[in-house]
Amino acid sequence: MKKSKSGKANLLHQNGHVLPFKFAKLLDPDASWDKDQLGDALHWIRQVVGLVCGLIWGAIPLVGALWILVFLVLSSGIIYVYYAQILKIDVEEFGGQAALLQEGLFASFSLFLLAWIVVYSLTHF
Repeated sequence: MKKSKSGKANLLHQNGHVLPFKFAKLLDPDASWDKDQLGDALHWIRQVVGLVCGLIWGAIPLVGALWILVFLVLSSGIIYVYYAQILKIDVEEFGGQAALLQEGLFASFSLFLLAWIVVYSLTHF
């Protein structure tokens, strides 16, 4: 049964169709990842972390460059734990530590700052 299922998945991928993504794959260390899929997963996890941290930082209210550094460390730490401890992937197969750790970093940082500034400004002024 697995053989026909993987054959069907390969057929869909070869025809240029997008394969359906299952959220259960995010926590499955035995799942197979290609470089684009893992990059997308890391990117969107980082976006969620950026949005949540920005909302929390703005609502509390936290100010100062220290909290920017805390976000960068927290965001990179979550991404590292995710791919190294949960997925247990071979980092060299995906371009090394630096490539995985910077996946989605700029967009996440921008979203974090936007959420932080907007929430802080709306709730405290």
